[in-house]
Amino acid sequence: MSETPNPFRFAQLRTAFLSGFMLLAPFLVTCWVFFLVFKVIGGGFRDYLFFFLPSSLREQSSLSVVWNILATAIVVVLITVFGYVSRYVLGRYFGGLAERFIQTIPGVNGVYNTVKQMVTTFGTQNRNLYTKVVLVEFPRKGVHTIGFLTSKAQGEAQASVGGELWTVFVPTTPNPTSGYLLLIPKHEIVELEMSVGDGMKLIVSGGAVVPPWPSSPSSDNPTRDTVP
Repeated sequence: MSETPNPFRFAQLRTAFLSGFMLLAPFLVTCWVFFLVFKVIGGGFRDYLFFFLPSSLREQSSLSVVWNILATAIVVVLITVFGYVSRYVLGRYFGGLAERFIQTIPGVNGVYNTVKQMVTTFGTQNRNLYTKVVLVEFPRKGVHTIGFLTSKAQGEAQASVGGELWTVFVPTTPNPTSGYLLLIPKHEIVELEMSVGDGMKLIVSGGAVVPPWPSSPSSDNPTRDTVP
């Protein structure tokens, strides 16, 4: 009398197989992609880059992988050098020429300027100007809005008021290229934990994209202290 197959044992084997497959799949796919890249790029340029080598050495099957990898590396280096030269030498000239041409087209120049302003606003250089995401009461008491703390420096405006004011930029939604520059007493500013990138996503989406915030047992009634 044969034993009845154990469904629980079969489920364990299936789970183990799927777990092993999920662990190996990213590695296998990565190896396959790299192999394909080396074969297509390296194999396509190998004869042109290593023309000075004897054909018997280039076409030797045991060394084909080596030649493909070397040829791919040379192609990547050449593309990088070309990109660097075109960016800092040719790119500036032709980029300026193309921009001047676009500015002469009615309608297109408005779209181009808007997109350029948004790219500049979200660029790394300007993003570093925003040191922290803050919460301030604006435009009236009891209404809060998201802003970016840009400076804590005290200048003439702060001295005229006679108190310590921090500089906060409150962008408009959904276009963050315009906004309001506010000088707010530091005790009225609430610093948030979200990153500047998450704060920008929240503003551009009109509040639809809310950054994840870790919940805690005391988060049922969350409170935040203002900056001392």
